[in-house]
Amino acid sequence: MSFDTLGLAPELLRATKEAGYAQPTPVQAKSIPLALTGKDLLVQARTGSGKTAAFLLPALQQLSFNLRRRDHGAHILILTPTRELAQQIGTMATQLGSHLNGLKVATLVGGMPYRPQQRMLSRRVDIIVATPGRLLDHVRSGLADLSRVKTLVLDEADRMLDMGFIDDIETVVSKIPKERQTFFFSATLDRRIARLAGDMLQDPAHLNIEPPKQQHAQIKQRIHYADNPGHKRQLLAHVLSDDQINQAIIFTSTKRGAADLAQELADEGYRTGALHGDMNQQQRTRTVRALQEGRIRMLVATDVAARGLDVSTISHAINFDLPKQPEDYIHRIGRTGRAGRKGTAITFAEQRERHQVRRIEQTLGHTIAITEIEGLEPTPVRERTKPRRSPRPGAGATAGKPRKPYTDAHAKRPARKSHKSATAGSRAGAPSGARRSAASAGKSRPGQRTHQRSSARA
Repeated sequence: MSFDTLGLAPELLRATKEAGYAQPTPVQAKSIPLALTGKDLLVQARTGSGKTAAFLLPALQQLSFNLRRRDHGAHILILTPTRELAQQIGTMATQLGSHLNGLKVATLVGGMPYRPQQRMLSRRVDIIVATPGRLLDHVRSGLADLSRVKTLVLDEADRMLDMGFIDDIETVVSKIPKERQTFFFSATLDRRIARLAGDMLQDPAHLNIEPPKQQHAQIKQRIHYADNPGHKRQLLAHVLSDDQINQAIIFTSTKRGAADLAQELADEGYRTGALHGDMNQQQRTRTVRALQEGRIRMLVATDVAARGLDVSTISHAINFDLPKQPEDYIHRIGRTGRAGRKGTAITFAEQRERHQVRRIEQTLGHTIAITEIEGLEPTPVRERTKPRRSPRPGAGATAGKPRKPYTDAHAKRPARKSHKSATAGSRAGAPSGARRSAASAGKSRPGQRTHQRSSARA
């Protein structure tokens, strides 16, 4: 199958050839024809599958008819969770729309100065690619006009919900005309996505391009167990000594951890960079560019780099820390094995994190191979003996002893009156004054102690 069979305009076919697209990927082959008919789409496809072009090409085709009218206001709105992904989509939109007359693309992300973005919005804009928070800032200031949006795209919708953008998304969508075409593209779909899609999509075509159990067949995965963080650091040093590593991205769970580990690797002589949320957009852009140009060999990053970072020369993805969510593991290792290449994903986990590994394996649909390095093996986990069953509460020394069989002697015993019953009976027949005097006589009587406690509470 070729792009010529999908019904795309000649200008777009020319752009795909110039971009080096030989034939459509499965997600493109299934999504584009449906989208060109005007259908809303709910698509589950893994990262690196070509889904960006799958929603850009039909959206640009629809836009090509409106460019002739030169309407003011964006016709395509694309929402993404991260700055890197937004910039990547904006660049690809410009590339695929290079032969559309006068196409204008505005990328609106946080961490960048407002003034250049305000200048872009003051002119005619055809496509807006934005993170939800920064877009809302421009909407509230009156600069971002969403009244003419005809195509809405939510890319990595699950990630936007994980990052708490649900309220921002709903506010943005309320500013958009209801008569529109909407695309949901995500690597994972769950009940939250289904609920959000039900509110925003109209009779959508649901495409599950690649089930999770078949993901990342081109990536060889393995896991190393460690006793503690210091042990993990030794394992990492051994792994990075492998000459087969072209470029590696090393994921940590915290921004501080990424900065510290990057500094340690730099001190050891590695060409290293860091990428995390405390860096401004210019710093992050310079780091990604250095990685793309090969000036950085080891990139230490948080999950801000788990989506939207498309560098085909990354040969290894290393989880120095486990991700917080199992789905993030899929996105992390998806940074390698791109553009048809093979990749390697290595994960370090402490013994106490085995339950998290099991959750990841359940999400993947298969187990991850456990590997040990000679001389750096983890301490074996001792088998825990089954604890003895504790005796019944109040059983005392008789716990565990068999009960004596019931005999006729038990039946002949007279019933014993409880202390409470006897006391209640004597009090029931005594006058109130006698009861009070009885309660006040003797410090050891239960009635007196109860009376004292009641007085204290009062």
